[in-house]
Amino acid sequence: MKTGVFNFLELDRVHFGTPVAEALQAELQQRGAQRVFVVTSRSLNRKTDAVSQALARIQPRVVGLFDDCVEHTPRDTVIALAGQLRAADADLIVSIGGGTVIDTVKVALVALAEGLTRIEQLDDWHMRVAADGSRVVPSPRRPPCRQIAVPTTLSGAEFSDLGGATDTRFGTKHGYTGAFIGAASVILDPRITVHTPDRLWLSTGVRAIDHAVEALCSVNAQPLVDATSVRALALLGRSLTRYAEDKGDLDARLDGQMGAWLAATSIRRTEYGASHGLGHALGADAGVPHGITSCVLLPTVMRYNATACAPQLAEIAAALGDASRPAADQVEALIARLGLPTRINQLGIDRARLAVIAEKGMANPWVRSNPRAITDTAQLREILEQAWA
Repeated sequence: MKTGVFNFLELDRVHFGTPVAEALQAELQQRGAQRVFVVTSRSLNRKTDAVSQALARIQPRVVGLFDDCVEHTPRDTVIALAGQLRAADADLIVSIGGGTVIDTVKVALVALAEGLTRIEQLDDWHMRVAADGSRVVPSPRRPPCRQIAVPTTLSGAEFSDLGGATDTRFGTKHGYTGAFIGAASVILDPRITVHTPDRLWLSTGVRAIDHAVEALCSVNAQPLVDATSVRALALLGRSLTRYAEDKGDLDARLDGQMGAWLAATSIRRTEYGASHGLGHALGADAGVPHGITSCVLLPTVMRYNATACAPQLAEIAAALGDASRPAADQVEALIARLGLPTRINQLGIDRARLAVIAEKGMANPWVRSNPRAITDTAQLREILEQAWA
């Protein structure tokens, strides 16, 4: 008999289809926020008018803006942001951007909650695997403010209380969590996503597919997450194809956002597997974006796990549109059709580096929870070699 617990996040509401400026104004009125701090990306802030338009109705309450977020969230940017938030005495954060922006805020909120001012202090607050194989999951105090997330990609970061940050000293990425570091509200507006580069939009869409696939195949799958994941796969497969055919299709973009939302219900509620775990190792070691790690790893991991989760993969195949065709083949074909890489050797990474990535992967909790048990680096090396070419 299955047993489990489903945890709901401290998320008040999700606006979908509403213009950002209108939704932000409503949020400030409901929350009574007076000192709003904005966190975004440099490209979005300095090369487009998206941020200024989003803030048009709340500009008098903006007390600061940080746009120095860096891919893979190096810890020095987290500490820098935390220092600026502390100095501004912000009572609400508005994050506008992709997973990097939203994760930078999450980990900065951990730093604020615990009064951290130096990067090495973050060592005590990330999730990790202890020497005996058990998990260590620190629980920080409640931070002094919350964030409203306006995502511009399909990463799903806005729907979780898990943030990642990279220790650049060792090229490793760590996860941080806390009950109130995730978004208090989320605004899904397809209009603001028109500035997102095609490759980023499509690859984060594959990342959302990865969330749904590994949730359905999880060692502790949840009934509600199973349902949302199946619906997410159908939405994402169709929306990404429609987007590739017509980038101006706002309905396709919104369907993608809906699919990413549904897929993200699995984050921190089910254990993922080697696609996510190895993806963190590959991303941190070689600087590969998370969406691209899913492109080159997910189909291979699905095939590796075929004997352990055949019924789930059959359900995934049907959700993707063809019950008679293996799910991994459908995912790989979709990735190729979108013009994205499907093999590690397309990323310019030295093959000899796979051994190092495998070693780093063994420290990731999600590698340890893969549905087909992984107990040594040789198994990870086998997956990486199969994903190579």
